[in-house]
Amino acid sequence: MGWQDELRKNITTVEELSRYLDIARREKRCLEEVVARHPMNITRYYLSLVNKDDPEDPIRRMAVPSVDELDLSGFYDTSGELANVKVSGLQHKYTQTALVLATNRCPVYCRFCFRKRLVGLPTKEVARRFRDVVDYVKSHEEITNVLISGGDPLILPTKLLEGFLKELSTVSHLRYVRIGSRVLATFPQRILDDPALVEVFERFSHGGKKVYVVTHFNHSRELTQEAKEAVAKLFKAGVVVYNQAVLLKGVNDNPDTLASLMHGLVSMGVVPYYLFQCRPVRRVKKRFQVALEEGYWTVEEAKRRLDGLAKKFRYVMSHRTGKVEIVGIHGDHIYFKYHQAADPYDTGLFFRRRLREGAGWLDDLDDIIQRRLGRSTSQTPPIPCVG
Repeated sequence: MGWQDELRKNITTVEELSRYLDIARREKRCLEEVVARHPMNITRYYLSLVNKDDPEDPIRRMAVPSVDELDLSGFYDTSGELANVKVSGLQHKYTQTALVLATNRCPVYCRFCFRKRLVGLPTKEVARRFRDVVDYVKSHEEITNVLISGGDPLILPTKLLEGFLKELSTVSHLRYVRIGSRVLATFPQRILDDPALVEVFERFSHGGKKVYVVTHFNHSRELTQEAKEAVAKLFKAGVVVYNQAVLLKGVNDNPDTLASLMHGLVSMGVVPYYLFQCRPVRRVKKRFQVALEEGYWTVEEAKRRLDGLAKKFRYVMSHRTGKVEIVGIHGDHIYFKYHQAADPYDTGLFFRRRLREGAGWLDDLDDIIQRRLGRSTSQTPPIPCVG
């Protein structure tokens, strides 16, 4: 049986889910309401990782709908993605990077997804003509890398992915291509059961543009033998694998759990890259977002348990103004730095805001407290400082 046949057996209805997990009748009705708005899709592989005796199991929490999703606090486009669309399916927010939304589908529809507005739903935000994407990239020589995301691009047919990489390999100013995917965590059979995909990666990694897979493990229980074998196949093909995790309430928001994840990643050769603050997405915020103050101290306590590469990751939030690193707390202030910025002048900007209990996002804090030096007439901007 091929990987596509396996995906057709996914759990997509509450009725079917109730055959595997204990769901009360009253809860069933609420979950059906949730799923009508934001579809459910769970691979049988991922469901097999759930501890059925634990209603708060972290794997269950990430994949199975909850009545908390009826809460409408937050908003859908938390990173200002729509404002950065240049052609259908392509966003250009940061100077050197083009982000391509190649699909709106995933093997598993994660309940914490920050693109909840489009995943599994009809949308005009995904790329319709890849030729338009390539033409845009070719005409913008400042773009040095392309991140193919979605949805999960590795759910697409191998031939289509090969076509994408072939087109991008013709762009002389591109240095590498990244593919953002969670299949290693939710459906490693995509890699294990399709040698043609691994061969495509090998060919382009060695003879075209270097391929990086940015995967998304959030809990050490996702680091199964199947996941490790899939990662090993990518390594053998010359693919570099990094991990982006999200700090999630009830999943990995304690130091021991977080440290276990990072240790496990490094042990299998995957470099921890980013740990994202959960975004205040509608139908996500209440269930998954951890307060910034709690998140910072959780990360610091975890890092005390880590060594070398395992503590390499940055704790960041992907804000509409840029990728903001959470760098410290002192007294009643929290300190930030723009690791990337929509306005290139802000890159490297260090600033602070007054802490507010329960704040989970930059917009929840008091107005910015900083002093900027005047703009220089030289090409190198001055280093902004805190006032």
